[in-house]
Amino acid sequence: MATSAPLITLVRGDITDQQVDVIVNAANSSLLGGGGVDGAIHRRGGGSILADCRKLRASHYGRGLPTGRAVATTAGKLQAQYVVHTVGPVHQPGLTGEAERAQSELLASCYRESMRLARELGATSIAFPAISTGVYRWPLADGARVAVRTVREAAQAPLLDVRFVLFDDAAYAHFEQALVTAG
Repeated sequence: MATSAPLITLVRGDITDQQVDVIVNAANSSLLGGGGVDGAIHRRGGGSILADCRKLRASHYGRGLPTGRAVATTAGKLQAQYVVHTVGPVHQPGLTGEAERAQSELLASCYRESMRLARELGATSIAFPAISTGVYRWPLADGARVAVRTVREAAQAPLLDVRFVLFDDAAYAHFEQALVTAG
């Protein structure tokens, strides 16, 4: 039986408003909340997300979640079943060659690992923020390019609805361009 290719869409808005199976959190390595998307998800989702994150820290991630990895928790009061937390790399301007490729690979790993985990959870829909493009200062154009390329390469059933939920017009424009360029 053939499966449909996932539909990749862009949404201008607040990721905490999305009605999907999985919302991806651009977390910090502590998993204990922070600013930006991370803070918004923890505030809107309520204390059960933080409680699950504390359990993860106490069991497997005592030193924090490594960059490029992903873990799942409850979604609490969000309109999703799960939150997948992933830690993006902090952009380091001036890197070249292998060091630059390694940083881009860590960003790609955030998207790839989040999608892998969502599939393991049986999710059919997932919403991503623009990982690392806020306080971690990843340039929007490059972050969008890495995100779109990686999601296209990693997209497979059961994920049929993949969304990039972008907070402002600038991010939306960069992701729109990346989708056009990627064909």
